[in-house]
Parts: sequence; C-alpha cells; structure tokens
Amino acid sequence: MLKKFEEKKFNIPALKGISAKTIEDHLKLYAGYVKNTNLILQKIEELAKDSEKYAYELGEIQRRFGFEYDGMRNHEIYFDALSNGAKIISKDGELHKAIESTSGSFEAWLARFKAIAMSRGIGWAMLYYDKKDKCLLNAYVGDHELGQLSGCAVVLALDMWEHAYIADYSPGGKKDYVEDFFVNLNWEVIEKNFKEAL
Repeated sequence: MLKKFEEKKFNIPALKGISAKTIEDHLKLYAGYVKNTNLILQKIEELAKDSEKYAYELGEIQRRFGFEYDGMRNHEIYFDALSNGAKIISKDGELHKAIESTSGSFEAWLARFKAIAMSRGIGWAMLYYDKKDKCLLNAYVGDHELGQLSGCAVVLALDMWEHAYIADYSPGGKKDYVEDFFVNLNWEVIEKNFKEAL
C-alpha cells in the first residue's frame, strides 16, 4: 500500500522579527514539499511496474525524492520549534547538560551553531544526536539533503534558505534573523526531540 504523507498543523504565535506573512508563505512552501513527496512516491510506484523499461526515469525521480522528503521533514522540525510560544532552555534538562558536556558551555555551542548558520549558500544549520556514539553534532546541510548525517536524529533545524527571512530582513539581515530565531524558540519541543533521539 502506498504511503501518503499529510501536512502537519502548527500553532505558531506572533514571532519577534519573523512576520505572520513570512510564516504563511513559508508554510505554503512546506505544503509543496508534502505534495511533491506524495507525487514522487506515486510516480515511483507507477514506473516500478516496468522497472526495466523505465530504469532511467525511476533512477532520476528516486534521486529527487531525498530533496522533497527532507524538505518536508526539515520544515516540520523547524516549525515545531516555533510553535506554542517561546520557552527558554532548562539548565536542569538533559539537552542543556548534553550540550555542556559536548561543547564546554551552552554559550560556546550557541556561538558555533550561529556561525554554522551564517555559512554562505542555501540550506540548514542542524543539531543532531548521534545514537551510536551518544553525542551531539552540529552540521550544515546544503539544499535539504546534502550533508545529512546518517544514523543521527535531528534535534534542532534552522532554515537558512532566503525564503525564511528575506521578506522581513534585508539581504544583509541574515544575522538578525538567526538571533531572532533563537529568541522565538520553544526549547521544550527541542528537549522533546532530544529525548526521543536517545
């Protein structure tokens, strides 16, 4: 039976710096990733009925799947973290302790993560949990899928595509967007992501 993905609904309040219009437009882009993920899966099922005849087409559309699917999932993690109002990270929480253990201090981790977010190009700044080695890792993911860390769970995702900030910040306002993103975060959601990754 063909899997069909559904759009998630998010309860995103008024945010500092990021307008309701930007969120509305951004959610439409997210809906497109959900739609295209489903379309690709449907097309793969159709082409697979004669995989020898459609080997090239099947290979190419399968290659596109990672972009659409990861675009869908990355946005879900991003919007979840902005949902239900900003909440600060608990210094007694497991995530804060893990960040301190990995990076020396929360502030040191935050500075490194923000530096990753400022990388040139389109993509995502990500905080992962590596289940095998039981550690947190920061990474930059190009597009939606290039550089995803295999076997790791995404704990935090910061969208660094221009559509996430360009309407509210000037082209040179990337740094302000990153600062506001952290002001708007619901760390209870991120802590939950971390606990589910353990």
